[in-house]
Amino acid sequence: MGDFDFLSLLRSELDTFGALLAGLTKADLDRQVPSCAPWTLYELADHLGNGNLWVTTAIQEGHGRNDQERTAPHDPASLHTWYLSTVDQITTALAADPGTEAWTFSSLMPRTVGFWQRRRAHETRMHRWDLQNALAGVGGAAEPIDAAFAADAVGEVFELFAPRMIKRGLAAEPATALRLTATDAGRSWEYGPGEPVSEVAGTASDLALMIWGRIGMDAAGLAWSGDRAAGERVVKAPLVP
Repeated sequence: MGDFDFLSLLRSELDTFGALLAGLTKADLDRQVPSCAPWTLYELADHLGNGNLWVTTAIQEGHGRNDQERTAPHDPASLHTWYLSTVDQITTALAADPGTEAWTFSSLMPRTVGFWQRRRAHETRMHRWDLQNALAGVGGAAEPIDAAFAADAVGEVFELFAPRMIKRGLAAEPATALRLTATDAGRSWEYGPGEPVSEVAGTASDLALMIWGRIGMDAAGLAWSGDRAAGERVVKAPLVP
């Protein structure tokens, strides 16, 4: 997992998302989010805020049920206020020691507060990218993810999501192995049986964005070698929900 203060990272990303949200108009909120189609920016904010409330309940009540339906306000100012209230709740809930036992959605990782600090930090950072990407061309720009943090995001996929997808019957075991190399983070990962027959290299940010479906496998910053078709099949398994 690396040496990260995930709670501080989460707080920073929640604040950044909130600052971006504060400047949006009703017309902005109706804008489509290409990387989360067919969501609008309103639905993206609703998703992130309700995710904050869901995790708060998981920590405080020890379960993952959604017992009440919460709909975020549609008015931009009220939406921002509501979002900030969800930030207060999740950061309070996750302020406990990372080793504190907590309900989580998977037995593949330790069931602790630290799991949620890490998971929500990555979730929020990816959705900040979604928001910035949706606003690109109207004064926005999707900033790349910090190299070390992005590398941890890639690692999380292979530690948690890829095996979980197979366990849940949502993806097949890979037939061949793929190597991913982060050119700016000094990290590489191998996924699949035997020696890798293909490799994709790029910045850690581009690799994380690729495996989470935010950029295509043909993105300019990615360099493939070996049996590319086999490598693409591994990524398309899919690796993530």
